[in-house]
Amino acid sequence: MSPKNNFAAAAPGLVAFVGAGPGDARLLTLRGAELLARADTVVLDELTGPEFLRHCRPDVDVINAADLGQVDWAKTLIDAAATGKFVVRLVNGDPGLFGGAAEEAAACAASGIPFEIVPGVSAATAVPMHAGIPLTDAAPAEVRVVDATEVTDWEHVGAGAATLVILGAVGQTGQIAKALMAAGRPDTTPAALTTMGTTTEQATAVATLAKIASAAKGMEGSGVMVVGDVVRRRDELSWFESKPLFGWRVLVPRTKEQAASLSEQLRSYGAVPEEVPTISVEPPRTPQQMERAVKGVVTGRYEWIAFTSTNAVRAVRDKLAEYGLDARAFAGLKIAAVGEQTAAALRDFGVSPDLVPAGQQSSEGLLEVWPPYDADLDPINRVLLPRADIATDTLIAGLTEMGWECDDVTAYRTVRAAPPPAPIREAIKGGGFDAVLFTSSSTVRNLIGIAGKPHNVTVIAVIGPQTAKTAEEYGLRVHVRADKPSVSALAEGLAEYGAKRRAAQLEAGEPLRKPSQMRRGARRRK
Repeated sequence: MSPKNNFAAAAPGLVAFVGAGPGDARLLTLRGAELLARADTVVLDELTGPEFLRHCRPDVDVINAADLGQVDWAKTLIDAAATGKFVVRLVNGDPGLFGGAAEEAAACAASGIPFEIVPGVSAATAVPMHAGIPLTDAAPAEVRVVDATEVTDWEHVGAGAATLVILGAVGQTGQIAKALMAAGRPDTTPAALTTMGTTTEQATAVATLAKIASAAKGMEGSGVMVVGDVVRRRDELSWFESKPLFGWRVLVPRTKEQAASLSEQLRSYGAVPEEVPTISVEPPRTPQQMERAVKGVVTGRYEWIAFTSTNAVRAVRDKLAEYGLDARAFAGLKIAAVGEQTAAALRDFGVSPDLVPAGQQSSEGLLEVWPPYDADLDPINRVLLPRADIATDTLIAGLTEMGWECDDVTAYRTVRAAPPPAPIREAIKGGGFDAVLFTSSSTVRNLIGIAGKPHNVTVIAVIGPQTAKTAEEYGLRVHVRADKPSVSALAEGLAEYGAKRRAAQLEAGEPLRKPSQMRRGARRRK
């Protein structure tokens, strides 16, 4: 079957060659993600990681090239597709540039297996741009892209003034530079080598052809070399490596579900977030309190319900679902929420809170805006407080003083989480993390309890004054305090700290070093 006779991707017995991009899994194309979501079998290239599998169904069959060594991959694809399976062959970079996808696709065509080829973001263009190096400038220019492992005539490659993009240059930068100078390139020609491009491990060395080997000494990983005047633009266009938290390993003591938006915000600043839960949420020991509370919601026992955490929202939502109820059970009730995350959890449930403190996001902040009970205006004086088993009495005392009667119900229990794996504990105590974000006093106590005290080079960022006080009681120096009590403001505060730290290092003419590289004995990377 010839390529022009291929049928739609939804048909059974199809092989799709999908470009995975140069490193950052977020550079996968929309079409690539769509095909991965429909795949029965996924064949991972040796240079593509499992992070792409988040687009797939849970039951997808995964074949990893790195585990199987040298095999006839075309036959593997054909055999799988011949049984009616939809196969995605995930190819590093772009399938059409220095890869074997064309040969494998030709083998599919010869066997009558329909196929599709989805272009990917190529390292040849993406890595230089992530290093702040455009391949063409304002004036018309010629660009040559070569694979260093396949070049046999450097004199031909280096001839003229074309911008050169050389893939696979790590480990032979010096030889390449000498060959290009022998081919007529001036020794003053700007050159750059970027390794681990588009990832938070990216590093770039810039020098002239005569000195690039020395500047790139010790660099490891996959690399792209650019030779030409366009390299000069890096000083003004470097956007990726200049992010305020670029390459910082940041510990987030929350579960993946709780930390999703926070981790994404940290990634936008260039950080590498790592979630480590410090508490585990469990149902109450006896369900009777929650059962009575749900009955009271339905029968109109309460005027208000106050939610002080996302866990409380989830606990009540789950209990309502047990009885076949949804957000409509809250009709006629006034809803209060502490914190933007809690309010967001309510909105996800279809409930818009009536009262959210604008200032301090705590029980004290909620009390500042809570209206006192007025017998003429409020038909009922009772408030439902579904909370954790360890909640303080501050809110109850304040509401009682204002004339409200409170039903304090244990909606869930919090217990200390199990210790994280040994490498995480060692990194916490040994300075392997650049920063730790503490979102409450309990996260401070629990993290130290299950993993140990963070190293003194680690930047400590806290969400508010009470959390700062707890951190200091444990002997931690607080570097960052959010200007308002929200996780978004906490991440923003850490980014501002990182930006100021970077600017100070540049102004002093010091090498850019992360906090973890400041500890004694830390290996310095050029």
